[in-house]
Amino acid sequence: MASDLRPGPLERARGTAEKYGLTGRMDFRLCDGLSGIQPDEVNTIAMAGMGGETIAAILAAAPWTWERECLLLLQPMSAQPFLRRWLQAHDYTIRRELLSREGDTLYTTFEVYAGPMAKLTPAELWAGRQTRGEGSPLRLAYLDRLLRQTERAIAGLKRSKRPEDASRLAELEQVHQGLLDMKEEWLSWQR
Repeated sequence: MASDLRPGPLERARGTAEKYGLTGRMDFRLCDGLSGIQPDEVNTIAMAGMGGETIAAILAAAPWTWERECLLLLQPMSAQPFLRRWLQAHDYTIRRELLSREGDTLYTTFEVYAGPMAKLTPAELWAGRQTRGEGSPLRLAYLDRLLRQTERAIAGLKRSKRPEDASRLAELEQVHQGLLDMKEEWLSWQR
């Protein structure tokens, strides 16, 4: 089953299904998020090509995804810390995260189930949890990207004259240090 809020992307999904011989095996729904899908119609849901805030809003509007213990495959294009925090607060657990690359772009896919998750550190909200013996050869590139991102944000906040930016600066410095620690840990595992 494929759904989209807009007719254009839904038609492209139909074209892709046709290209791979799946036309008769898929339904296509023009709907907002999961609103046009009944809970008993699916047991696995993939959401990609949208930000973490949008994914969280779709899940918030469909609590049956948690109640029915659906497998969720989530690929947020942005706001990953927000989505990880939201999932944690709403008793979803990220079982694992998979990294992939297309050209210069790194993508993260979360494998998510219903159930409480151990509290994530500030750096883990940004980069996900890393476990020795698991992971992707792309992990180092992913951590480096996040380190560059936080460095730029910290530099901008240090130039800010707004008093309210001081707490955000302290938060990002903590995240940055945590990411550095994660990188060092990852490198030590590769030796």
